[in-house]
Amino acid sequence: MQKLMSELTRLYLPEASLSPETLAQRRLGLSSLAVDLVDGNGQTRAIVIAFRKTSGAEEAQHWTRLCTVANALQAELGFPAPAVSISGANGYYLWMSLDTPTPVARVQRFLELIRKAYTPDMEVLPDAASAPVELPPCLDLHSGKWAAFIDPGLGASFADESGLEMPPPLAGQGALLERLERISAKQFQHAFDVLEQAHGAPATASVPARAAAASTDGLLLRDATLEDIVRFLHSKNIEPTFRHLIS
Repeated sequence: MQKLMSELTRLYLPEASLSPETLAQRRLGLSSLAVDLVDGNGQTRAIVIAFRKTSGAEEAQHWTRLCTVANALQAELGFPAPAVSISGANGYYLWMSLDTPTPVARVQRFLELIRKAYTPDMEVLPDAASAPVELPPCLDLHSGKWAAFIDPGLGASFADESGLEMPPPLAGQGALLERLERISAKQFQHAFDVLEQAHGAPATASVPARAAAASTDGLLLRDATLEDIVRFLHSKNIEPTFRHLIS
């Protein structure tokens, strides 16, 4: 548990915002309250984007949107790989970590620029940068399923049904986070400038959204088949196990 707490604090949490006791309660499913990622000075080190499954949308559209954004952040804006989590109720979250605490208003503007550049049909709520978020691992009391950080290579397997039936191992959650890098102030400023320039230009000159590339190291597997996922995991010396759903 200490490892997970250390990684959550390194990447996303303001200091002393989540105690070990609270984390233990969340681990037991006794607490599922959303967590505030904004410090007392109105600044945050976390950029979180929700990709929810919506009725009437194309199958797995929320996953393909996440992949489009995640791959563009890395291939076009030079960001390190983000974290991906599944919701206990509906959809995915994309997590980025800023090395330097940044005013919420600036993060909100960045989220709006991301939407305009890569997912213009998605809505960005006015409090997207400041609202408390579902911080994995935690139990969704309505669905009875667990939110968790996941290996992006397995993300497509949760497109139809979000959440885990059982709480994820804390050691595994910590291991997924420990390999993540934070976005430097220089990287964030560069990306912000690129998107601001694109936003002020005619629509035809805006930054193009690239399709996800399963063959590019570090990027997400958008349209991966089961064989693709197995091959991807074997390349990392991981022997996969899969959930079996019986109708």
